[in-house]
Amino acid sequence: MSNNPINGIAYFLNGFSLITQSGVRKWVIIPLLINIVLFTVLIYYAVLYFPVEHIMEQVQGWLPDWGWLVTTVRWLLWPIFIILAVVVVFFTFTFMANLVGGPFNGLLADAVEKHLTGKTAEAPSESLSKTLIGTIKDPIGRLWYYLKWAIVLLIVSFIPVINIASPVLWFLFGAWIFSLEYADAPLGNHGYKAPAQRQMLAQKRMLTLGFGSAVFVTMFIPFVNLLVMPVAVAGMTSIWVQELAESASVISNQ
Repeated sequence: MSNNPINGIAYFLNGFSLITQSGVRKWVIIPLLINIVLFTVLIYYAVLYFPVEHIMEQVQGWLPDWGWLVTTVRWLLWPIFIILAVVVVFFTFTFMANLVGGPFNGLLADAVEKHLTGKTAEAPSESLSKTLIGTIKDPIGRLWYYLKWAIVLLIVSFIPVINIASPVLWFLFGAWIFSLEYADAPLGNHGYKAPAQRQMLAQKRMLTLGFGSAVFVTMFIPFVNLLVMPVAVAGMTSIWVQELAESASVISNQ
């Protein structure tokens, strides 16, 4: 299939159908419960404690007491802070949900792959010590990757003129991050670590961004957003089977 965002959106939407299939449905329950609990808790604390007004007051304190300047700055910064708050909440939600639900997402991805191909994933065998080290090292590595790019975007968000593009950049960053997080289950089942996963998805970047954008937008739809994790895992597994598996052998798995 073509490498375009529309197909990425289609893969995500197909996840809704995949999670209802026989042999797959039973693996959706636990990811769904994890979603409900984490989403409820994070939204509650985000609404109560995200310090948007406090940050705005701090910024105003650095400016001369010119009414027009303060008004202009508030007008420019509010969209940035709103986008930033949304990205932080949903990024945290996605990271935590996948960290807690990782083993269950792996089982779900395996069930979807078996439904699509008739075969289960066969990951390379590893020693117990290597597996335990990977369990700790991999999430930390992913978190560092996300944070360093988030810091770059945060700096860009405060550079005059350039910061006009920051909401779009934050959205694209969020779409990329969501795709990476949900790719971990199907690709991880085959033994691919985060660097190799990024390399594979980069080969289908527009497809990947379309998929991640659909995830991002669906996060804003009440109740439907509770299904995002299992649907995204199923949709990304379909991308693995139909788009990535054939070329995966040429990717170095670091």
